[in-house]
Parts: sequence; C-alpha cells; structure tokens
Amino acid sequence: MASAAIFSSLRRQRSPSLEAFLAPVDLTEVGLLQTLTALSSELISSFSGKRVPFYQQKNCKSLLRKIQAFSVLLDCLVENSDNNRSGRGGSSDLPFTAFLCFKELYLLLYRSKILLDYCSQSSKLWLLLQNHSISGHFHDLNQEISTLLDVFPLKELTLPEDVMEQVELLQKQARKSMLFVDKHDEMLRLKLFSFLNEFENGGIPGSAQLYSFFVDKLVICNPRSCRVEIEFLEEQIVNHEGDIEPTASVLNGFVALIRYCRFLLFGFEEDDVGLGVGKHKKQKKGLISQEIADTFISVPKDFCCPISLDLMRDPVIVSTGQTYDRASISRWMEEGHCTCPKTGQLLDHTRLVPNRALRNLIMQWCAAHKIPYDNMEGGDPCVESFGAASPSKAAVEANRATTALLIKQLANGTQIAKTIAAREIRLLAKTGKENRAYIAEAGAIPHLKNLLSSPDAVAQENSVTAMLNLSIFDKNKGRIMDEVGCLTLVVGVLIFGHTTEARENAAATLFSLSAVHDYKKQIAKEDGAVEALAGLLREGSPRGKKDAVTALFNLSTHTENCARMIESGAITALVGALGSEGVAEEAAGALALIVRQPIGAAAVGNEEMAVAGLIGMMRCGTPRGKENAVAALLELCRGGGAAATERVLKAPALASLLQTLLFTGTKRARRKAASLARVFQRCEHASMHYGGLGVGYAFAGNSATVRDSTFAGDVSVSMSISVPVL
Repeated sequence: MASAAIFSSLRRQRSPSLEAFLAPVDLTEVGLLQTLTALSSELISSFSGKRVPFYQQKNCKSLLRKIQAFSVLLDCLVENSDNNRSGRGGSSDLPFTAFLCFKELYLLLYRSKILLDYCSQSSKLWLLLQNHSISGHFHDLNQEISTLLDVFPLKELTLPEDVMEQVELLQKQARKSMLFVDKHDEMLRLKLFSFLNEFENGGIPGSAQLYSFFVDKLVICNPRSCRVEIEFLEEQIVNHEGDIEPTASVLNGFVALIRYCRFLLFGFEEDDVGLGVGKHKKQKKGLISQEIADTFISVPKDFCCPISLDLMRDPVIVSTGQTYDRASISRWMEEGHCTCPKTGQLLDHTRLVPNRALRNLIMQWCAAHKIPYDNMEGGDPCVESFGAASPSKAAVEANRATTALLIKQLANGTQIAKTIAAREIRLLAKTGKENRAYIAEAGAIPHLKNLLSSPDAVAQENSVTAMLNLSIFDKNKGRIMDEVGCLTLVVGVLIFGHTTEARENAAATLFSLSAVHDYKKQIAKEDGAVEALAGLLREGSPRGKKDAVTALFNLSTHTENCARMIESGAITALVGALGSEGVAEEAAGALALIVRQPIGAAAVGNEEMAVAGLIGMMRCGTPRGKENAVAALLELCRGGGAAATERVLKAPALASLLQTLLFTGTKRARRKAASLARVFQRCEHASMHYGGLGVGYAFAGNSATVRDSTFAGDVSVSMSISVPVL
C-alpha cells in the first residue's frame, strides 16, 4: 500500500506499461525465465555505476545488489532449461511453487524499475523533499523481496553450490533489512526548509549561504538547472491536484526560492530555455495558479450587472426592483441620471438596498467553479485562481525579492538582461493578485512600457504579455492607463507588433483594460486601435480572433463608441465573424448592442450579409448566440430602416426558427422572438408570410414576458468572457 502513491505519481508523469501491475498469464516457464533475465539485466545496466540517482544512492545500490543476485539465479536456470529443452519440449521442469514465485518476481522487478526511474528522473529538490517517503518505498520493496525469498523453494531446484549460497545470503540480508533514511540527505532537506522559514519570518538568506547550499552541495550550478527544478516542482503541484506532501502552498514557496537563487547566484545569463520567438513552452493545464489559457467562462446572465455586463461583486436593488452592481449604478446616478437604466422608470429615491440573496447565490456559483469571490479587493473574478493554493508568506517574500532584482535589470541591464527580466515578470504575474500588485507597486510598468517599442521581437512579446498579466489586477488597470504613452504603445504593438503572439496579447490587453467603463471610450479614441482589432478579427489566428472579438464586444458596451465602431470597419468585421466558429457568439453579442442605437442599426442594416449571418446564428448557434442573434434582428427592424426590415422579413426559414425559439429558446430568446413576431404582424405583408406561425398561442402563455420585452431599456446581452493569463 505504501508504494501505491509513488506508482500513481509515475503514471501521472508518463504511462508505464501494464506489466507493472499485472503478472504475465500466457508465458511458458521458459518464456518467463527469459523475460525475467532480460528485465533484470536491463535494470543492472541502466542504473549501475555513475547512473545511480543523485540522492537515495544507498537504497538504490542495495536494491540493485538484490536484483544482481536474482540475475545470477535466473541465468543459471535459463542455462539448465536450454540444456534440457531438446528432450522436454521446451519445459524447464520448475516446481509449481517456484513458477508462482517467479511470476511475483516479475511484478517486483517492474515496480523496482518504476522506483529507480522515478529517482533518476525527478529533480534534486523534489527528491530531498520526498526523502522519507521514497526511503519508505525502497523499504517496502525490500520487505516484499524478503517475503518472496521466504517462500521460494530453493532446495527443490538443482543449482550450483555457489549460486545456492548466494541466494541464501540474499535471504538472510533481506530479513535483516531496515528502513534507511540517509542522514546527509535529511540534513540537506532540513536546511532547505530553513531558507523558507527565513523568508517566512521576513528575512532574506545571504547569497554566500545560498551559493554553498545550491551550488556546492546540490550541484545546481547554472540557470538551466534552476529552470529544470522550477518546472519539475510546478508539474508536481499540478499533477497531484492537492493530494501532495509538502502542500502546494509550501511547494510554491520552494519555486519562489529557487527562482530567486537563479537570478541572485547566476545573474541574467540566458538559461538555454530559449528566448527565441515561438519557443515558449506550452503550459500544462493549471500549471500556474492563474492559468486559464484560452478558456472562456460562461457566467449566468442573472449574475451580471445590466450596465457593465460583468459579474456583480456587490449587487444592490434600486427603487424599481431591478438589481445592479453597486459601483455601476452609483456611477450612473453620479452622472446625473434619475431613471432606472433597464426599465426607464423614474427612481423614487436613490437608496441602494443590498441584494444579499443574489450575492449568496453568486458566492455559491463562484465556489462551485473554484473562482474566488472577493468584492473588497477588486480582483477580476473571471480569471483568479482555479483551485490553486494560496501563496505562503515565504513565497510572497521570495517573489518580492526576485521582483526587486528583475526591475533593477529592467532599468539598467543589458538588452538580453531586460528581455530575460521581462519574461520572468511575465511568469510571475501569472501567479495571483499578490504578485501582480507588488510587481506594479515596485515600478515595473514604466520599464515594461519602454520595451513595447523595442526592435527585439522577444523583448516586445514578453513585455506586452507581462502588461496583459499585470492588467488583470484591477488597480493595475489604472496604473497602466495613467502611465503616459503606455496605451499608445500597446496599440502600436497591436498594429505593428513583430510577432503574431505579441499582436494577439496586445488585443487581450485592450480587452482587459476595457473592463473598466471609463476606459472604454479612451481606448476606442486611440488612433488605429479599433481598426487593428477589426483587422485581427478578419485575418487573425483562432486565438487572435477570440482576443479581438472580446475586446470589440467590451468596447461596444459604451454607447459613445458606436460611431467609432462604424467608421473603423468593426461592424463589417463583426458581421463577417458571424460565420466563424469560436467567435460567432461574441460577434452577435456586440452587434446586438450596436444596433440599439439608430446609427448602429443603420450601419448594420447596410451590411448585405448581416441578416443572413444572424439567421445562420439562430439556426446553428449556441443558446446564447441565438439569444443575441434574435435580439439584434429585433433591433434591426426597429431602427435599421425599411430596407433592413424588408431583408429580415424576407429571410428564408425565419418563421420556423422563430417558432422553435418560442418553445425551446432561453427565457430572453423567447421574449425577443415573440417581440419580433409582433413586429412582423404589424407589417404590411406579415399575414401573408407568417399566417401559420402560431404566435398567438405562444403569446398566450408568455404575455408577461412579451410585455417586458418591449422596454427600450432592456439592454442586457448574454455574454461573459474572461482574460487569458499568458
């Protein structure tokens, strides 16, 4: 049972063959002996001499000596079987008990191979941290070997005397074997924890101490070996999914410690991981605590503020009974509005009543999806930690110390040092709001801004991606926007970036910044910003299109950006995106917002493919895509002019699609479909084209719903998207 954990760990790292867990059932006695001989020889040749793992050397050598003794026994039996084979039809004439013991030996050899592989392929720090556990696994194998030898029918076999004596000696040694934990390795393990404790207590270990430990004793002597250690520990944090000792929080502390040592001890030399464009290692799912790659989380519409369309952090009720996020409705009132944004009704008073019931539901949903819900800190709830452990104080302090080294190089280092520093800040900014906060507080943003215009493609790519990761923390959005020229340079990367990834990450940065309502207009007014987003939506990679459409969607939620969206060609790009898998839903959502304004409806109405694209979305889109499509068509009829209304009216199969939505669509889709049917009934040719629609039946069961849908203030669009951490 004790060995199960390590074998499970190995299966997560690679996929060992089933022979490790199942005894062979179809081998003859001769075949079994030959297989065991080959396996034991492979183990001895693979792990003897200098190939013994760096740690657990005594345990490894002890196990290999036992395997060597078995190998001698097996060689002798194979030789005997070869001599007898001609007269016995391939039989070795093994006693049945011996045959069963050799089948058990087959399992033990494979498990030994897994354990030895584990020790040879694990990082040095990981082996130190697992010193007791791995020693226990070796002891378990020794115990099982002892049990096997106790029942092995040695005296029933015809063996040379020296072989017999060797097996008997092995039998005695196995019975006496004790758990062995290397004292030197244990001292190193305790010293490693002492460094973490020093950070935990607010201190910083001295460089001489760290050099002596990591370089002289662990032989971690260059940047590349530090990177190997970091990546291995991060992989363990992910693969064990919380079932790990030390805990993920402690392991994050060791990752921070080795990262600090990498720069303190070895400076800013290139670490052979590669600074070249496109050489960034593809991240494993969940590897960094904030990792969500290109995942887009669908937040229930009722949890989103009708004004900002973001997940509500502090839902409050106004006098009309509608619920908004406190920050959004407070800003609405401060701007002088005295009506309810959703219903258009006058507000009887400006008192805001907390909607605690809804807030509890939002908190439960966030907990179920492992999304922290913190309305006081202002973190982005759609991109915060997915089940990752909170960073320990030691990890935070070690990362602070590393950040100071990195920013010093950003300010005064060589070009290579600046590029490496930008890459490390990019990685650090992945790991939670604490890192994002103090990296910005330490002054990283002005230096990263300077690299945005670098002629070096890698420096530019790392700096814009670091800016993206920092922008996820709400307070940093203001720091970036307040930095003179920073927005202009981000847009410059979007337009003229040296690499595709840099351009895509610049688009994602604009999306992140545009989450703040006050910045949406400022971003849209920046020369070339909306045009570049539209171009990326038309011609970018799948990920680039996703970045562009989400940014355009955010910008379209600000009513004053409509004219800018029209003149920049964004509407044409959004219409074209209706037929692109992966971005159609967001494109329909943006169009549904744009057509609410007369000039927007007219512009969309002038697009020849707009109606066909929206009809296609109603036919084949997601439930939310269908919602947005029918909402856009309804507003197109109301404000798009006679030509647009006629195109909608004559669209083939619209009648059946509306009827389907009336019965199978979401609540909002049914409202919009019923309202669109009523619009057609008032048209001159409605009875001719839609006499068989049966909308009267649908209205009968949804009268309250239809009445609500006629409010001009019904501005909600079903859409929820999150910022990718890169």
